[in-house]
Amino acid sequence: MSKKILGRTDIIDFPQLGLFNIDVKMDTGAYTSTIHCSEIIEVDNALLCIFNSNVHKNFGKTEIIFDTFWRTDVKSSNGYKENRYKVKSEVVFFGKTYKINLTLSTRDAMKFPVLIGRQFLRQKFIVDVDLENVSFNFNSKNKA
Repeated sequence: MSKKILGRTDIIDFPQLGLFNIDVKMDTGAYTSTIHCSEIIEVDNALLCIFNSNVHKNFGKTEIIFDTFWRTDVKSSNGYKENRYKVKSEVVFFGKTYKINLTLSTRDAMKFPVLIGRQFLRQKFIVDVDLENVSFNFNSKNKA
């Protein structure tokens, strides 16, 4: 399987989450991928997640219930360890849907609502930091 080339940023869809045209940053320094989640409520062995932001575009108030979830430790670049919820979802790159594990974190203070980490990128993609929006531009060209 040949690897596709991505740029350092892109605009992608998370159809299971009802999130479309979301700005993402490839983070080859991060192992896990993470997505902005404004509110997380654990109820009756399920996780109610509210994806909402006044800062990040295309994050309307979307509520998703996950029946399957777990917790994992995530270490930031400054060495701080945080225990986060982790869920499975789907993401679309180059018109193809992939499974992805996402940790949930409040990212309103960050420029990008989503970071795509090595766990997802490996064996599928190469990141060229000189490029941007490669998948988005590919999809736009193929829809025309």
